[in-house]
Amino acid sequence: MNARAGAGPRRRLIVLRHAKSAWPEGVPDHERPLAARGLRDAPAAGRALAAADRLPDLAMCSTAVRARRTWELASAEWGTPPPVRHDPRLYGADAGTLLDVVRETPPETGTLLLVGHNPGLADLVLALAGDALDDTLARVRAKFPTSAIAVLAWYGHDWSALAPGAALLAAVEVPRGGKRRHRG
Repeated sequence: MNARAGAGPRRRLIVLRHAKSAWPEGVPDHERPLAARGLRDAPAAGRALAAADRLPDLAMCSTAVRARRTWELASAEWGTPPPVRHDPRLYGADAGTLLDVVRETPPETGTLLLVGHNPGLADLVLALAGDALDDTLARVRAKFPTSAIAVLAWYGHDWSALAPGAALLAAVEVPRGGKRRHRG
C-alpha cells in the first residue's frame, strides 16, 4: 500500500453519494430531483464535512440534477465553497471511469470531493482502499446509501499516480437531516 507518509504530500479523496432522489413519473433519470429527505440530508452532509474539517479544495460533480442539487445544498453550509467542475462522465460511471476522472485532478489540489452515483462510487472506494480504519470497509461493502461520505487518504505527488489499493479508508459516515416538525 502507498498510503504511508513520505511518498509525497497527503491527499484526501472524499466520495459523496448524492442525496435521496425522487422518482417522478415521466422524468428522465438524469433529471430526477431530490426527494424531501434528500433536501434535508444534503445540507447535513455539508455540515458533517465542515465539522470534521474535511472541506475540499476542488469538487467534481455529476451533471445529474440530483447530484448537482446535493452539491449546491452541501456546499451552501460552508463559508466559501471551492470551485466545482460538473463532468458528464461522472453520471452512471463505473469505478474505472471515476478513477480516470480523479487522476485528472490538478496536482495543487490536496482534497478532492467527488459527488456522484452508485454502484460506481462504492466500487471506487472499495478498489482504492488498500487498508481501512475500524469497520469502514465492511460498511461500504454492505451498503453505501444516499448521502454517504467516504474519506480516503493517500500520499503522492500527483493525482495521476493514484492506484487501486493505494489509499486508506479513514472514515465512512451517513449524515441525516432531521425531519421538520409541524406545529399546530
